[in-house]
Amino acid sequence: MSAALDIFRALADPTRLRVLHLLRAMELAVGEVAQAVGQSQPRVSRHIRILAEAGLIERRKEGNWVFLRLGQGADVQSCLALFDSLSPSSTEAMWQAADLARLAAVRAERARAAEAYFAEHAEEWDAIRSLHVADVDVETAMRGLLDGAPIGHLLDIGTGTGRMIELFGPSADQVTALDRSPDMLRLARAKLPADAGDKYALLLGDFAALPLDRASVDTVLLHQVLHYAQAPELVIAQAARVLRPGGQVLIVDFAAHEREELRTRDQHARLGFSDAQIESWFAQAGLELERVETLPGQELTVQLWLGRPHGAPPIEGRICA
Repeated sequence: MSAALDIFRALADPTRLRVLHLLRAMELAVGEVAQAVGQSQPRVSRHIRILAEAGLIERRKEGNWVFLRLGQGADVQSCLALFDSLSPSSTEAMWQAADLARLAAVRAERARAAEAYFAEHAEEWDAIRSLHVADVDVETAMRGLLDGAPIGHLLDIGTGTGRMIELFGPSADQVTALDRSPDMLRLARAKLPADAGDKYALLLGDFAALPLDRASVDTVLLHQVLHYAQAPELVIAQAARVLRPGGQVLIVDFAAHEREELRTRDQHARLGFSDAQIESWFAQAGLELERVETLPGQELTVQLWLGRPHGAPPIEGRICA
């Protein structure tokens, strides 16, 4: 009975109802919620504490920021179903429309911050891109390799700017994007669709210790990430751990090369990988290398390695080449 009382007490405030309405649209930082409801952050933080104590929302710390999303319990879903069954009054509808308009301004600010970051670092990105095949060719090859099976729950390890969730998110049932940089996660959020809701979860974490349960995702992507790993075999083992039976792991990275400046200038821990290395690490993790695709560039070759758990039925059309 106390849980029900906590929930109804938490809902007995118009601002807290507005916060829930906003979080149905997308995950938000505390400051962004304050901006959307037009109240001070200390006041909003008090409302958030009450909602969190009732289990209606969840808080997640990411660097110096705290992000909020709807609680995942059955009680929360029941409350949302109740909201959907009730028609808002004219005053409530007005507040909801005003809050969503301010939420659009939050999205615009995220996009502006992303553009400013890329403008500042454009030369660094362009210097690396000029060495290998065009991004559009890589993305086309990725689509081709992943076309044989449903994406399901997608895990994008080292999401960076969020391009992979922008590319494959619409085809996924659920998306989890992980990065160890809060700045990168803020850039990735600028790529989320306006109707993202709770389909997308962006997490701060380490690719060598994934904060996910065993056998919880269907597709794992590591796009231009593995060369930052001091122990790539551990990263692949973690990807295999969270993969469901019948799932798939796609690694996109450089073939072995000798561009030493990428190690000293761009902090690449590994100067690319050979097919034999990836196949060996896959085998150690219980994965089978199902297909390899090679995309030669100006000075660097991009490789795509697709793996699935040992014993998984083959998908028609996939042959290790």
